[in-house]
Amino acid sequence: MKPSRLMLLTAVALLAPLAPALPAAAAASAARPQLTIPDPGFENGGTGWTFTSGAGVGTGNKHGGTRFLYLDAGAGKSAELTIVAPRNGSYDFSAWIGSAGTGGTYTIRRNGQTVETITLPQHPGYARYTISGVRLRTGDRLQIEFGSGTSWVNADDLMISPAAPAHPEVTSSDPQVAEMFAWAQKKANSWVQLPGTVGPVNVDEYQTGGTGTASYAPTYWAGYANRSAYYSRDMTHQLAGAHLIGLDAENETMLRSYAQSATAEHKYFPVWSLNFDAKTYLSIDYKSPDDFVREVPATFELVEKAAQAYLWTGDRRYVDDPVLWDFYRHATEQFIDLHNSAKDNGKVKVAEGTGQGIFQGAASYNEQDGDGLAEAGDGIASEYQAYLAMAVLARGKGDTALARTYDKRAADLKTYFNDDWSGTGSGADMVRAYTLSGTPVTGWGKENSVFMPMKQIIDPGPRNDAYLDYIQAQELGPDGSPNIESTTYLPDMFFKNNRADTAWWWMKKIYGERDTQHVNASQGPDGDYPEVSFTLVSQTIQGLMGITPDAPHHKVTTQSRLPSGMTWLQAADVPIGTGTVTVRHDGATKTTLTNNSRKDTYSWEARFPGVHKKIKVNGVPQRVRTETVDGVTYTYATPTVRPGATTVVQVSD
Repeated sequence: MKPSRLMLLTAVALLAPLAPALPAAAAASAARPQLTIPDPGFENGGTGWTFTSGAGVGTGNKHGGTRFLYLDAGAGKSAELTIVAPRNGSYDFSAWIGSAGTGGTYTIRRNGQTVETITLPQHPGYARYTISGVRLRTGDRLQIEFGSGTSWVNADDLMISPAAPAHPEVTSSDPQVAEMFAWAQKKANSWVQLPGTVGPVNVDEYQTGGTGTASYAPTYWAGYANRSAYYSRDMTHQLAGAHLIGLDAENETMLRSYAQSATAEHKYFPVWSLNFDAKTYLSIDYKSPDDFVREVPATFELVEKAAQAYLWTGDRRYVDDPVLWDFYRHATEQFIDLHNSAKDNGKVKVAEGTGQGIFQGAASYNEQDGDGLAEAGDGIASEYQAYLAMAVLARGKGDTALARTYDKRAADLKTYFNDDWSGTGSGADMVRAYTLSGTPVTGWGKENSVFMPMKQIIDPGPRNDAYLDYIQAQELGPDGSPNIESTTYLPDMFFKNNRADTAWWWMKKIYGERDTQHVNASQGPDGDYPEVSFTLVSQTIQGLMGITPDAPHHKVTTQSRLPSGMTWLQAADVPIGTGTVTVRHDGATKTTLTNNSRKDTYSWEARFPGVHKKIKVNGVPQRVRTETVDGVTYTYATPTVRPGATTVVQVSD
């Protein structure tokens, strides 16, 4: 979908994202002069631009709004804008561009010297191109230029983002994973909004100009590019990738905005989407307190991902902020009580939808399947993970009794799911939902099928294995996920279940189809759907590298999930807490970790699948220890890695 005025007006950049915990500093920074593109969507006829003959501003083939920049076919046509940097900073410059032929160019210059030129391919539909990491000093003259090619070139909706605060680097024996990660990291950061940007609110495909303007908070795009908002389902799935490129202020702001929206008036449902001011509910999805889009899994995923953000960052706001804490408690208590009447679940409670569509409360993310359902696999599985997350957050708060309560709730719910709720069948015969009348539903349910093994509510063993096989067969068949957003969950699901080859296959498929037109024609290519890039970032670090953080306790766990044919993989400068680590896997038997922190010592649990006879730490034999986690037995060691130190753990038979 086209991004209209929202993309057009987000052409303001700051040196770095501002932490929401520092409102005075944020206000002061926002008041300072900022790098701005005048008329970024050409709605005012191209204010500030210089055009040659055969170039100008037209109407018709716009990307957003009503106008666009055009260059006619043939050599020598160009359009150029010069702006002066009012402050130091490092920036990414993005534009939506379409070209009917080859040879067109998109160029950024600094003081007359070319920083980068992108030579445009033949791609008549609009796609998003970004030139990243452009450093400017106060007074530098920045030039943006579009040049003609063998056929027409159109451009629209220019945007400036602050350069990524964090820069992990992936290298490997397989060059494709390094290429994929570099692409995904660059693309993901191009979606970052800027604190203090004044932009439109309530932009959608029906009101392309929105209903007014507001000052944007630290946020990033999560959802369709023609709407001035981020979506709970998308942002929760993007959160880990966002952290890995340094978007912690954005994650906290967005999670907190959802927490604030989950009021008693809303029966503790968070709203589905918020504008980039992090305050205003997007009007296309919100009509009134009784009439707004809401889906059960999102409530629980927000709790789960808040715990994940806490473990990555160690940021105590996730356990000390009363707005967030009240949301966690309401989501895992009152919310469930208020939405638990259609089906008797005995001693446990399962949150339900109304079965009357998304504006009345759907049980599942699978909106096509949601009408008529009271309970769904993605809802109950997400509830299970929310209980586990509450245990983590309660321990972070120092309330061990509450943590034990939620551990028990999680265990009881999982037992009930496996012994009763999911039936006795396997594969296609496993229950994945219940109707309002209490009738069990089997067969393929897309998200409400995929989430059950992804959230690990199914007991490990043959039944879970059979369901994974069933999902793979369905996804490869004619009834597979119809859009790229759903497909991005598959690598996560297979990594969680130690099927690295299959997960990597899906990552390569998603990346390989990044230039394929999205099923929604106005969205652009699949690669320009934000969830694609953010999840490829996290799937590389969390999935292939198997890095699991515990920043509050200065711990990190690793597990090699290298697929067949990948002999080594390294991720450098992965942010955990206030520092970074560099991890390298050589096959499945040797892992090296460097603690790049200047002050924090880390306890490292290095896991290796299987029972091995020998294990060494820095070449010194250790006592072999094993543990079983989610049905998999590992040999492991727990060395202490001091600041600046490198430790190698290796197993052998």
